[in-house]
Amino acid sequence: MPASPSTARVINDRLALSLLEREGPLTAGQLKTLTGLSRPSVADLVERLQDSGLVTVVGESGAARRGPNAKVYGIVADRVHLAALDVRTTGVTAVVTDLLGVHLAEASVPMADEIGTAPAVDRAVRLLERTARKAGPPPLHCVGIGAPGLIDPATGELRDTTGLPAWHRRLVGALQQRGQARIIVENETNLAALAEQRDGAARGRDSFVLLWLGHGIGAALVLDGRLRRGASGGAGEIGFLPVPGTAAAPPATLCDGGFHSLAASAAIVELGAAHGLTPPPGPEPRGAAVVARAVAAGEDRFLDALAERLAVGVAAVAAVLDPGCVVLGGETGLAGGPELAARVARRLGAMSPLATDVRSGELGGSAVLRGALLTARDAAQDDLFGSVPALSMGGAVR
Repeated sequence: MPASPSTARVINDRLALSLLEREGPLTAGQLKTLTGLSRPSVADLVERLQDSGLVTVVGESGAARRGPNAKVYGIVADRVHLAALDVRTTGVTAVVTDLLGVHLAEASVPMADEIGTAPAVDRAVRLLERTARKAGPPPLHCVGIGAPGLIDPATGELRDTTGLPAWHRRLVGALQQRGQARIIVENETNLAALAEQRDGAARGRDSFVLLWLGHGIGAALVLDGRLRRGASGGAGEIGFLPVPGTAAAPPATLCDGGFHSLAASAAIVELGAAHGLTPPPGPEPRGAAVVARAVAAGEDRFLDALAERLAVGVAAVAAVLDPGCVVLGGETGLAGGPELAARVARRLGAMSPLATDVRSGELGGSAVLRGALLTARDAAQDDLFGSVPALSMGGAVR
């Protein structure tokens, strides 16, 4: 069924805006070439986008020819501001950007174990407000939040999960009460996968699994181009996976005894100590510091032992999902780099008949914040540029 004129306009406008975002400012002639639309259609399109306040003239082309130079159009990046929060058990980091993702302000606050729920929530809320003020006007349009734990697929809210501080669950409600911005909360590992797919090791992959290796353990499943959350939002909770090499099966409320006990930061520090490797003084993540030291020193025995552990979890993922690609993400995956990924791949090849590409993540711990920003930007652009559900954005509609 052909698109209606109004739907066609939305598709073409969104395509033009996407091109302006990706390519930078363009002339009407360049938009005509890239979209394949007629000159009158492009002229109408540019006029609509200017009238909506989304596009403005940002200069003139430098082409040497008779007559006036062509106007160059660009997205009004300061139409709205966006924010992202990376919520960890030990602290919160906030970043504010413009509509095109240019960083305007960033700040962090620690969260001590002894701090109460209400003070912790207030500290996090004030952090976001302070960072937004530093970035200046306009007000925030969307805030993407990355947090550990399960996100209820029906409500989009962080579920009550044993082991996480209560202020995590209270933060979203507090932010909604204090401001008018749209709040989007997502599991941190899922956000890291989005970032690695857009800007990191999983570029060009429609199916892959991100294995998050940090203070905790998790996995994000992207299959056939879609992030899979599961019936309860718990797809990828690989820390609970019962595996050989642990003392006992994990209980339902804690990861102790599961894959977490083999591959989380504390377990890696313990493994490093057994091989004479200790992390340097400093804040977490200590496990990543041990891995980085081992790679730099060429500690083959430690790296092989760690690869053996990681391959157990990767083999289980490959056997069930056959994703074709597993990215070792998080701080530990970044610290291990291609050296650790290659060792895991070799061990996996001896354990599984399924061809699985093992890659090291490229973004490390910053992937969560990057994914939260991408989520906020996508949501804001859908609100401002117009979303076109169930229709292809592959080309213009003539």
